[in-house]
Amino acid sequence: MPSLNPYISFKTEAREAMTFYQSVFGGDLDISTFSQFEGMVQDPAEQSLVMHAQLTTPDGFILMGADTPTGMDYAAPAGISVSVSGDDEAQLEGFWNALADGGTVVMPFETPPWGGRFGMLTDKFGIDWMVALNAATPDAA
Repeated sequence: MPSLNPYISFKTEAREAMTFYQSVFGGDLDISTFSQFEGMVQDPAEQSLVMHAQLTTPDGFILMGADTPTGMDYAAPAGISVSVSGDDEAQLEGFWNALADGGTVVMPFETPPWGGRFGMLTDKFGIDWMVALNAATPDAA
């Protein structure tokens, strides 16, 4: 079965960001650096940059990221948000609080007109997030 997973480009802070996301969501983080693959970067100072990182969480999230060496064009992520949703309010509030630490809240994690809870923020690495507690659906009569 195919999967769809966010892959975030960073300039040079992929290791710090992915380690932060591991602290938020838990799970296993695998990091490969450019030094592990001969000839991938020309500048010896960039050998320790992250070529690929993958966080796999107990909830089944897969979040990936990488640094961008000087030989490649870099554009900061824009126009896209990573969305986290579910039914466990305490868990989602924990994610929200951790992601908001050092970031900028765009819309507080509160009750929107459609119910549940919803909030938007930009984390300390410039990544936009949406966190949504699913609205309770009334039981069918």
